[in-house]
Amino acid sequence: MEQSSFIKINAADTVIVCLRPFSKGESVRVDEKEITILQDTPAGHKILIQNVGKGTNIIKYGYPIGHAKEDLQAGQWINENNLQTNLSGTLDYEYRPVTWNGQAQDDHRTFRGYLRKNGEVGVRNEIWIVPTVGCVNGIAARMVDLLKQETQCEGIDAIHAWNHNYGCSQLSEDHENTRKILRDIVLHPNAGGVLVLSLGCENNQPDQFMEMLGDYDHDRVKLMVTQRVEGDEIEEGMKILRDLYNLAKEDKRVDVPLSKLRIGLKCGGSDGFSGITANPLVGAFSDYLVSQGGTTILTEVPEMFGAETILMNRCKDESLFHQTVDMINDFKNYFLSHGEPVGENPSPGNKAGGISTLEDKALGCTQKCGRAPVSGVLAYGDRLKENGLNLLSAPGNDLVASTVLAAAGCHIVLFTTGRGTPFGTFVPTMKISSNSALFQKKPHWIDFNAGELVDGQTDMADLAKRFTEKIISVASGEPSNNEKSGYREISIFKNGVTL
Repeated sequence: MEQSSFIKINAADTVIVCLRPFSKGESVRVDEKEITILQDTPAGHKILIQNVGKGTNIIKYGYPIGHAKEDLQAGQWINENNLQTNLSGTLDYEYRPVTWNGQAQDDHRTFRGYLRKNGEVGVRNEIWIVPTVGCVNGIAARMVDLLKQETQCEGIDAIHAWNHNYGCSQLSEDHENTRKILRDIVLHPNAGGVLVLSLGCENNQPDQFMEMLGDYDHDRVKLMVTQRVEGDEIEEGMKILRDLYNLAKEDKRVDVPLSKLRIGLKCGGSDGFSGITANPLVGAFSDYLVSQGGTTILTEVPEMFGAETILMNRCKDESLFHQTVDMINDFKNYFLSHGEPVGENPSPGNKAGGISTLEDKALGCTQKCGRAPVSGVLAYGDRLKENGLNLLSAPGNDLVASTVLAAAGCHIVLFTTGRGTPFGTFVPTMKISSNSALFQKKPHWIDFNAGELVDGQTDMADLAKRFTEKIISVASGEPSNNEKSGYREISIFKNGVTL
């Protein structure tokens, strides 16, 4: 991308995005017109390029991002103080399918993964403890420490306990959501061995939970119910873990087609550059992976509001369209049932970074899934069934959304950010910065810098190639920064009564 002081993303836009801070009184030339800047405006923020009246839609990415709260002049800084969302309640939608020009292809790319007994592939080979209830978190943590001391993780990638606060005192769908996520973690191919650790009296009854796993590898997944153990449960658990470790350490990486790779798409701490650099870069990779027969998943349903019709019209058939409509409207009804407006977004950090309304945020967020058709729609806690681009029902919360992406079967989560975040979920969580300043400030957080696209250093085609190589390296064993730091955790969507 040629270096400039601003960018007009779409020919229809009525705003430009500042690539550097602008001072009051500066002039810029846009579409053969000279625009005088009326206020000091930070980088990543928007400047209006034509006069508009109160109630007039402001256009960015070629779509409305809200309407003017008052009469506005060309050169004015557009932000949450003078821009109002157009979002309200649920809507009726019409299916207007669009076609994708991308072609399925196989350039015979591979990564080095672990082939599991059921044909699935892992990008890590780890020993996990999965508590069925939060009451045994302390026991799980103690056994992880002991196994690490004994083995030094020699021959495997890591040892973890995925502690959480649930598994009891929950009802109906809320309880089932917890059970589904825990089931999905137990069955994830990044685990070479899993100890399911139970108390015994919890709502999430251990025997019923094991039945919920279906046809699992009984050599690699074991159950221990601590209330049933005669004597020291730590000693009994360590015997099981040693057996699992001795099996897993014999596993070796092999060449696996790229079509086996499953990638989650997530953003957090977005800024005004996210929809220009990091999200389109991830979108380019998503399209490439889908063309190879691989799979990507987009979630954060509340951050689709305002851009949902783009996704709906990319559905492969009308059935998927209606599933997407239900996913969107169900989440809007979730907001409304709690007396909350559907446009109560973006966050303070988003606003400081240049995102003013939920539509502004959504149109940038959805760039992450490129242009490929939607092949599947998943409910919260569902496991992947279809290759290609999938949509997944979950909130935008960073920890909750990243966890459910991994639970659906993703090997890696690609996490774009303009403000920065250190966390990671139970699979490698790669951070992609939207701007070079963040990359330079937090190199121990950020795995890849998309800010080069506006620094004049490279173009999308070259950067996408390097990005693809980085992802393949991480899939083949290179640790992501969150793994290096040990920042790994899970978070389950809580939506119901606690007893």
